[in-house]
Amino acid sequence: MRTIDTLAATGGQWLNPPAEYALNAQALRLTTDAETDFWQQTYYGFRHHNGHALGFYVNGDFTVQVKVTAAFSHLYDQAGILLLEDETHWVKAGIEYNDAKPAIGSVLTRHTSDWSTGLFPGDPGRFWMRATLADDALRLQYSTDGTTWPLLRLCPWPSGRRYFVGVMACTPQRAGLEVTFTHFYLGAPLNKPLHDLS
Repeated sequence: MRTIDTLAATGGQWLNPPAEYALNAQALRLTTDAETDFWQQTYYGFRHHNGHALGFYVNGDFTVQVKVTAAFSHLYDQAGILLLEDETHWVKAGIEYNDAKPAIGSVLTRHTSDWSTGLFPGDPGRFWMRATLADDALRLQYSTDGTTWPLLRLCPWPSGRRYFVGVMACTPQRAGLEVTFTHFYLGAPLNKPLHDLS
């Protein structure tokens, strides 16, 4: 697959573009609209598929990586990465504000959504996310410094399909979260051992 090193590259597509954003070769800056989210049914009973996402359609295995900067402050404020096959088959991962603090987490959706979350060990206002799909396995990683990449989640996910891969931001209970995405990379999967944190 071709290597993409900016969200402004040819072929980028929006899912639910926000009313306010700026995009150039260095960065995507956006401000979230009100009551935006990606979620399917579990616990709350509602279905939302109106979160903001910008990405690229890819076939086959890949690694995607990005730096995210935002001031999370309201319940469910969130930003990070998104891998999507269709409205009921997708994964998102990043920082989400809950229990009065920003936390690192992921949501895996196969018709209904799950949610796994935990304490973030660094500055949640500036973090990095990475996802690698290879050999029917999806590896999610995060970083506090862009150098060391602990494992966030490892799960089965089918390779060899067409996916939308990119960045996402949502605010289910308000509008106005300002998010900046930089250092975007999408390319061939990094073939590193599971416990290689580089």
